[in-house]
Amino acid sequence: MKHIIPSFALAAGLGLATLLTPAVAQQTYPSSAGPLRIETIAKGLSNPWALQFLDDGRMLVTERVGSLRIVDRDGTLSPPVEGVPKVLARSQGGLLDVLLDRNFAQNRTLYLTYAEPIEGGGRTAVARATLDAGEKPRLSDVSVIFRQQGAISRGQHYGARIVQAKDGNLFVALGEHSTNREMAQKLDNHLGKVVRIAPDGSVPKDNPFVGKDGALPEIWSYGHRNPQGLAFNPADGKLWEQEHGAQGGDELNIVERGKNYGWPVVSHGVNYGGSPIGSGKAQAPGMQDPVFHWTPSIAPSGMTFYTGDLFPAWKGSVFNGGLKLQLLSRVSLKNDKAVDEERMLQGLGERIRDVRQGPDGALFLLTDSSNGRILRVTPAK
Repeated sequence: MKHIIPSFALAAGLGLATLLTPAVAQQTYPSSAGPLRIETIAKGLSNPWALQFLDDGRMLVTERVGSLRIVDRDGTLSPPVEGVPKVLARSQGGLLDVLLDRNFAQNRTLYLTYAEPIEGGGRTAVARATLDAGEKPRLSDVSVIFRQQGAISRGQHYGARIVQAKDGNLFVALGEHSTNREMAQKLDNHLGKVVRIAPDGSVPKDNPFVGKDGALPEIWSYGHRNPQGLAFNPADGKLWEQEHGAQGGDELNIVERGKNYGWPVVSHGVNYGGSPIGSGKAQAPGMQDPVFHWTPSIAPSGMTFYTGDLFPAWKGSVFNGGLKLQLLSRVSLKNDKAVDEERMLQGLGERIRDVRQGPDGALFLLTDSSNGRILRVTPAK
């Protein structure tokens, strides 16, 4: 597809205002919906990677070093939750995504994705556990329900976003470990794939490659590079994914059963240094075109579809964090097509690792640093 040039020119940030509470800072930035107020809800997190809201309004946050924390509404961080599996916290690896089961209020079940240490490196794994969120938070009944098969990672491209469908099945987006990009086109491994598993890790019988010789039955789609965002569009239930390209060619895709998304045969970007990727083409028969691509790359991470009332003009838009360009990208959609892109918070000066919609309709962001923050985005007026 033709890359869409942003139509909304954004000014620089308007400065920092310190509130009466010393731990809370407020900034204001322009947007198409009017000035945005950015509040620091919590800070002092070690490279936070993912955020989920508990049913009582508190937040669960993963730290890449291997800690899971509960964050109170006043920003207080719990001690690290006990019982988290051992992770390989090296390069891009560590404790990654967290997901609450659809029936969490009844069963207190959650899922974690992480870089599991094995001889020579790591692989993406999924663990299921029960959360006790009391004064001494802990996980119990921890079991590993999925382990990525294929060449090990030496530190890069774990992917690891996870979502749950209405039928209870889990989708996990998996990277191709960077040095093993060609495996994304082969079905005998899990590298560069989106997989679909049941909550206990078993294989749903209607997965597209069940019973196919030489194919792993968990695979739902393939030809991915390094997925960093995964979300269902609540308007129609379709599964969307975004992934890093190399030098350009970050993609926003609708993930469909059994489809091939092209990596590393086709790409809208080029290799680092400028050489062509694969065929040197952006399209090929039998391979899915992205709905949208970022060229040059913004290194997207974390995504959410906006459904709240605080920003009515943004309903139906998909938000993506930006690591490389340190921004928040909003892509407006119509009939599964990208209509426009707006880039915000470009004066923030921090990598945005995750984007979530809060229960109050605000946008919540995680900033990726050794002193990472949780930010709340609301209208300034």
